[in-house]
Amino acid sequence: MAYDPRAICNLILDESRRFPVTHVALQKLLYFAHGLFLARTGDPLVTGYFEAWKHGPVHPSAYKAFKRAGAESITFRAFQKDVLTGEERPILPNIDDIAWDCVSRTVANYGGFSTWTLVEISHAKGAPWDVVVEQSKNIIAFGMRIPNNLIQEKFRLHKVSLTADGKIDGPHEEAPLDFAN
Repeated sequence: MAYDPRAICNLILDESRRFPVTHVALQKLLYFAHGLFLARTGDPLVTGYFEAWKHGPVHPSAYKAFKRAGAESITFRAFQKDVLTGEERPILPNIDDIAWDCVSRTVANYGGFSTWTLVEISHAKGAPWDVVVEQSKNIIAFGMRIPNNLIQEKFRLHKVSLTADGKIDGPHEEAPLDFAN
């Protein structure tokens, strides 16, 4: 069962209490958790789709829910609006253990990285974002969608190394950031 991306974002924000999370960082953490879940289960973590935007993968409905934060740290949670009454209600992330583990591991492993390090990781050569951007140079890509099957395939292999100052240093066997484990 795929979950509302706004609920998973709320969960990521709750798990990230120790450090500030910007909108761009939240998008990358959501994407990494989604990729990890796909690699582990073969099923999507969230409903909808990700698109290849300038600063990496973006989930449009999560973008809409948190765009008012701009470049600042997010200090609020996403709500759902009752279409009949207009009343806003919290979105509760009632998720299973595997989904919880993927979100928790993503935040623990990547939540402390800077926003721009997360962007660099999502832009790694051969990663789903990179594949879609490169393909769009030769074919028409409607909406620059990153298909789940591509995310699943690539997240099993997506490894990058970071230098001591947090910069991407290309894939190396000695120090991979392994999204599938």
